[in-house]
Amino acid sequence: MATESGSAGVLVGAIVAALVWANVDADGYERAWSTELALKVGSWALASDLRTWVNSGLMTLFFLVVGLEARRELDLGDLRDRRRFLLPLAAGVAGMVLPVGVYLAINFAGGGAHGWGVAMSTDTALALGLLALVGKGVPEQARVFLLTVFVVDDLVALIVIAVAYSEHIAVMPLLLAVAVFGVLLGLRALGVRSGVLYAPFCLLLWYLMLRSGVDPVVAGLAIGLTATAYTPARGALEAASGLFKLFREQPTPELARSASIGLTRTLSPNDRLQRMYHPWTSYLIVPLFGLANAGIPIDATFLARAFTSPITLGVLAGYVVGKPIAVVGTSWAVTRLSKGRIRPGAGWAAVLGSGTIAGIGFTVSLLIANLAFTGDELAEAKLGVLASAVIASLLTFVVYRMTARLPKHKRARALLGDAEVLVDLIPPVDVSVDHVRGAADASVTVVEYGDFQCPYCGQAEPVVRELLSDTDLRYVWRHLPLTDVHPQAQLAAEAAEAAAAQGAFWPMHDLLLDHQDELKPMALVDYAERLGLDREQFHEDLRRHQHAARIDQDVESADLSGVSGTPTFFINGQRHYGAYDLATLTEAVKVARARALIGRSTHTRSRGLPGS
Repeated sequence: MATESGSAGVLVGAIVAALVWANVDADGYERAWSTELALKVGSWALASDLRTWVNSGLMTLFFLVVGLEARRELDLGDLRDRRRFLLPLAAGVAGMVLPVGVYLAINFAGGGAHGWGVAMSTDTALALGLLALVGKGVPEQARVFLLTVFVVDDLVALIVIAVAYSEHIAVMPLLLAVAVFGVLLGLRALGVRSGVLYAPFCLLLWYLMLRSGVDPVVAGLAIGLTATAYTPARGALEAASGLFKLFREQPTPELARSASIGLTRTLSPNDRLQRMYHPWTSYLIVPLFGLANAGIPIDATFLARAFTSPITLGVLAGYVVGKPIAVVGTSWAVTRLSKGRIRPGAGWAAVLGSGTIAGIGFTVSLLIANLAFTGDELAEAKLGVLASAVIASLLTFVVYRMTARLPKHKRARALLGDAEVLVDLIPPVDVSVDHVRGAADASVTVVEYGDFQCPYCGQAEPVVRELLSDTDLRYVWRHLPLTDVHPQAQLAAEAAEAAAAQGAFWPMHDLLLDHQDELKPMALVDYAERLGLDREQFHEDLRRHQHAARIDQDVESADLSGVSGTPTFFINGQRHYGAYDLATLTEAVKVARARALIGRSTHTRSRGLPGS
């Protein structure tokens, strides 16, 4: 249930339920979603039917999450290198313009031309979910490429709704909405973090957008884009730990609240909002939107008429033909014009698969369809959207099945590509300074920032030792003693360095992680004696903190690399954000090795060396 494919499955189930309901009891379906719901206080009232409450009310939270994901990519993802935004920007815009052109070409002489926006936008959430279902073995790079391209799609689509599909714009409410949004930005600039203070302004912004005539879902996207994303700072975590210690010593309600607020403040606004709203939007709001909008009565007469209708055919051709051509063609053109300096972050098979899966339009498409059409034309547009989703999924399945049949090396290149990977690790591994285990010429380097007293590092250690059975992998340990929660971690790290001075870092490293509950000074000296080290020299090194500066060096590199907790892993210089169980790390190592081999092959060819 935690995966995108799980939420996509719930949405597909809601779509099927809507179709069944609409065909079993069409009048009952429309009657249910046309039921009026009103909020009334004195003479003030806000009334609309249930479908509108879902489409313009609850869906605001969905677009809030879209904005949050877009901002996270800009702050922490590949788009933090702003140069990498050029290709997604171009592909995203072309992926909207070309389908619109295809739709208008088919509907130029008909009455459905004003519905051009229906064929424009990819449903990123549904596309990612179905990509996980139909594209078995699809690498993370393909998912990231799809997400970065269609972040642009979502942004432009809502601008189109606001400008092209909003009638009778009321200027004063719109100006007031801009002012309220300015207040929200001001609160953020002042460092205000309390959601209680933001909530009234967010609700007011939504209401003013509604009164202005602009679809208020735009408000959700705008708010999401302002929520910054960052990894928790080590200093903030240490401060939160101090607050918890105060509560532990004196468990009063005041200190409990202080500790709770301190812990929450270590998370970025983006993280906190995503954790709050993402499950609700994925498993309730978007499926409810599907249930409210996907229901159309289907019979032979309707199908015969719809599949000869310019509206249905325009939507179908725009998505199934226009989207893949736009995404692949633009990506190729940008790569060619930049002479390879700007290229997709995934291989060309993944780019093609992203283009075909981009033919899935749902949320924004149905929102625009409801604004542009009524009656039979609305049903025809909805059928085009639903049929496009089915065909796009089948095409994507074919693309990845064919890719899976390629030889291993060609398959890796086709999926992963040869774009340069952004490096998060600062500084890079230096064999003259770092503690390195494994082959010097290994294609994969795993760096762990660890704490000898951290229980999670202890849990990760068997996984690391299993990884080291791979002869083409080297492993690096860097110290990050979390002294605020692990009081013996610093001395244990110094013990490891004292052992390193006598050529026994790794034996001491293993002993310390095997005895995490026995790290007092006398135990450390006993370990040195057990390893046959010079006991007096070892004890003197600990007493004088001879190697504290070496540990400070690792801590400084952790700060530069954005590391605040343990264990944190880097694989070939790129931070690993997933779980650190054996299956997950093994898969990450496998992908890193494939990319490293592709990089070596590309470098060899570019130099014109033998084997190119």
